[in-house]
Amino acid sequence: MDKRYYEGVGRRKESTARVRIMEGSGNFVVNEKNLDAYFTRLGDVSAIVRAFDIANQPDNRFDVSVIVKGGGVTGQRDAVKLGLARALVEMDEELRPPLRHSGYLTRDPRVKERKKPGLKRARKAPTYTKR
Repeated sequence: MDKRYYEGVGRRKESTARVRIMEGSGNFVVNEKNLDAYFTRLGDVSAIVRAFDIANQPDNRFDVSVIVKGGGVTGQRDAVKLGLARALVEMDEELRPPLRHSGYLTRDPRVKERKKPGLKRARKAPTYTKR
């Protein structure tokens, strides 16, 4: 049985999330774990699922499958948020304005700045001594 699914890819920092949504019973799986088991920090789950509220879609109507790689917890959360929003837009183009207005379709371009030679970190210089 081949279900039709809608896919969105989200990226943030070093994280990449491939999100697939399909008609179903409300299962939300991230890397073969339940959403609540994978994102344990307070507010992470509600930030992700809020995309369904903005789109006026009940989240128990869809099965969501996510494969997320790289980065840390915050980067992965934001990658999943963006991927889910893109998948919802692929499913229904009319959801673009509310998701765009809420900031769910904007990729956050900030990444870690590289370390420069002669410095301790990206911008921290060694302490200056006159003698």
